[in-house]
This record gives sequence, C-alpha cells and structure tokens, in this order.
Amino acid sequence: MVFDFIRSGALFAAEGKGGFGDLAFSMLPLLVIFYLFYLLFLRPQRREQAARQEMLKNMKKNDRVVTVGGIIGVVTIVDRDKNEITLKVDESTNTKLRLTLGSIARVMGDEPTKEPSP
Repeated sequence: MVFDFIRSGALFAAEGKGGFGDLAFSMLPLLVIFYLFYLLFLRPQRREQAARQEMLKNMKKNDRVVTVGGIIGVVTIVDRDKNEITLKVDESTNTKLRLTLGSIARVMGDEPTKEPSP
C-alpha cells in the first residue's frame, strides 16, 4: 500500500504533471506556520525589547529601580559610556552598588519624598 503511494508519486513526477504550482501549494502550510510564529513570538519580543531599551535610555538620577536580583535602590550615577550605574541601597550606611545597565529589571520612577513618622 505504501509502495503504491510512492510509485504513483514517481509516475506523477515522471509524467511531468508536477510543477511550480504543486511545489508552491505544498510549501503553503510551512509559510503559514512561519507567519504565525512571527506574529505570536517574534513581533511581541521585538516590541518588548524596544520598550526595555527605551526604559534604560530614559533612566536618570534619583529614579527608584528594581534589579533582576530583586534589589531595590535609588540611582545615583548613570554612566552610559561604561554601561553601568551606581545604586544607593541603604540610606543609613550609605551603601552603594555598581551594576550594569542590563541588570535593571524595572524603573519605578523618582524617589518618593520621605514623610515624617507620627
């Protein structure tokens, strides 16, 4: 039964009935799958990457940020030439960390003003 299918395909090709139309028609499902893959995965990833680059470009001094490791701090120095920033993570001991720009997960905005405790 399988051999009949192969033999009929060989006869079909030998008779010259196949051609570009059949090839294009057989490639259509692959093209549709590639297009869906682009729409579902590649396009949103590029959009997310562009938004992240914009976030890092707009980061400035006194912004509160969260690193990929979960550390929350305030930006004190942004050195784009060296691709690094300095974060102040503790007010009482003035502890600072030097990190690469890529280690910033989220910018939460400017540092909030401190309210006096009651």
